[in-house]
Amino acid sequence: MANSVYKVITLIGTSPISWEKAAAAAVEKAGKTVRDLRIAEVDQFDMQIEGGKVVNYRAKVKVSFKYEGK
Repeated sequence: MANSVYKVITLIGTSPISWEKAAAAAVEKAGKTVRDLRIAEVDQFDMQIEGGKVVNYRAKVKVSFKYEGK
């Protein structure tokens, strides 16, 4: 079996509804342009606040995929 190498990138997804939807948005968007996604790890949660109210949930997500560089 050949050795494999994986690359990890960090994405920030947002949602006005929840952290779960924010994380899912990041993964779904990455899946449209990055092939062979393997693992997604939520690294951090935060919120955007305006006028004392939460307007967006944000999830920082680390996503890994198989590296096929030269």
